[in-house]
Amino acid sequence: MSLNQMTAHQLHQLMVNKEVSAEEITTAVYKRIDAVEEKVKSFITLTKEQALETARNVDKQIAAGEKLSPLAGIPVAVKDNICITGVSTTCASKMLADYVPPFDATVIEKLNAVGAVMVGKTNMDEFAMGSSTETSTMHTTYNPWDTDRVPGGSSGGSAAAVAADQCIVALGTDTGGSIRQPAAFCGVVGIKPTYGAVSRYGAVPYASSLDQIGPLTKDVTDGALMLNAICGHDHRDSTSAQYDVPDYTKYLENNVQGLKIGIPKEYMAAGLGANVRQVIEGAVATLANLGAEVEEVSLPHIKYALPAYYLIATAEASSNLARFDGVGFGYRDTDADDILQMFIKSRSEGFGEEVKRRIMLGTYALSAGFYDAYYLKALKVRTLIKQDFDQVFEKYDLILSPTTPTPAFKVGENIDDPIKMYLQDIFTSSVNLAGVPSICLPCGFVDGLPVGMQLIGKPFGEGTMLRAAYTFEQNTEFHRQRPAL
Repeated sequence: MSLNQMTAHQLHQLMVNKEVSAEEITTAVYKRIDAVEEKVKSFITLTKEQALETARNVDKQIAAGEKLSPLAGIPVAVKDNICITGVSTTCASKMLADYVPPFDATVIEKLNAVGAVMVGKTNMDEFAMGSSTETSTMHTTYNPWDTDRVPGGSSGGSAAAVAADQCIVALGTDTGGSIRQPAAFCGVVGIKPTYGAVSRYGAVPYASSLDQIGPLTKDVTDGALMLNAICGHDHRDSTSAQYDVPDYTKYLENNVQGLKIGIPKEYMAAGLGANVRQVIEGAVATLANLGAEVEEVSLPHIKYALPAYYLIATAEASSNLARFDGVGFGYRDTDADDILQMFIKSRSEGFGEEVKRRIMLGTYALSAGFYDAYYLKALKVRTLIKQDFDQVFEKYDLILSPTTPTPAFKVGENIDDPIKMYLQDIFTSSVNLAGVPSICLPCGFVDGLPVGMQLIGKPFGEGTMLRAAYTFEQNTEFHRQRPAL
């Protein structure tokens, strides 16, 4: 196995034993990027010089006999809506094509503090709006398992980079499933933490009450290591939660005896592909055979989750993206006759079609006369959905569901059908509305394409979620299979 194919915890042990250097690991990752990037197109920007400099500093620590953090010297890819000082942050949009932030996001500060190596910024749907990474104005990213297919979205570049071994771990953001859906399509582990567990400071906002930064990794152990590094309170984010961050690796126990897992009957009904259902039923049986207590449960308001999600998300997007007017920063049209025309032309030319569609939907939902009928009603539905989760969690430790209704679809198959594209979030968006954590991990294959299982936890119940995911992983081989690129 080459260095770039290994996990962070495997590489950490090799570095501690002085069998390999951080520079060798980083070099191996860039060699892989050179070899397959033309086929996958995971990245928008590469930061090779800075990455090698960080790796050499870690090697000096090793030579000095200093204790290494588990992520020191580990190559990390970062979604291009998370700010890194001096590195272009485009959100895959013409609007921010020339934006270079003068500051680090909190998650980047935390990863820098433990010596992680940032290898580059990954492709995404424009402003995180999409489910296939096809709305990027930079280029389309392709699924490493089948390059005729999409990697999912909007963190498709990060998921593809991990699956294609172009990095060891990656960061993404998840507003309605944007970490978990691409994780399912690319056969990697994706974690959406509890809302507030990870600071959003320095992540370009799409829908502030739903957005959450999280990791994409090759296995559950690396996911726990990433949570250890990035979780915690941040006074610069008013929605950041104050809580004692546990050592998540202590939950990596191969044991689900006594865990009670609910399977929502609404998730296993119409809309779920028969072949995906079969894989999920197999995963449920595996956990039951390992000692988990599995029973059917009901989330009666879940059928309203997708429309409520798209109303709330687009309303918040219309507000958040109002800042891009050609004046403060971002793209500015230079041929306008007056300032009003400059506003109009800057936004018309700077945003892509999907972003404009969502801004118009959100503005309409917030407009006088329609606020009560749409936005306020969506907020009330959100409360009902949260109550559904609370009631199930009174009796159960976890909820298990599919992550997506189908495996990865072909490039171009859904791009002209927004409703069909929005339905990709049907099993994931309710988690963001409720603010609870969720993990997606590979649980089988359909026609050679990975299928993801979603485990949903109680608020700040990431530990229990990791325990069940780790147990499943230790008793199956799905996470060990790699795409043949």
